[in-house]
Amino acid sequence: MGGRLTRQRAAVLRVLAGCQDFVSAQELHLRLDAAGVPVGLSTVYRALHALERTGQVDVVRDEAGERLYRPRPADGHRHYLLCRRCGHSRPLDSDVVERWAERVGAESGFSAVEHTVELSGICARCTGARA
Repeated sequence: MGGRLTRQRAAVLRVLAGCQDFVSAQELHLRLDAAGVPVGLSTVYRALHALERTGQVDVVRDEAGERLYRPRPADGHRHYLLCRRCGHSRPLDSDVVERWAERVGAESGFSAVEHTVELSGICARCTGARA
């Protein structure tokens, strides 16, 4: 994870693993506090950045530009559709995006191409609640 696995970093990993949807560093900090785990917000940020560097989390941005985190599945990076109202996320079949990114890199002579695709909308639950 980058650096040693302290008690606080282990707690960040444990609580993040229990999150079903993307969460902000602040939300994760609140969940740690509610669980009685004394971890500072700066420690949460450092742990999340280390997890991102090592490819252990997926990251999206909300409408305000805040970074939201979710554990990355063992089978690798994914793309998600994120509800702009409640934050619910749904993984997408993104083979088309992956093949496109590979093709663009190959055709342009680039290697190690990375990409970010963020899709957002309003989920069925929020659409129904509004009606």
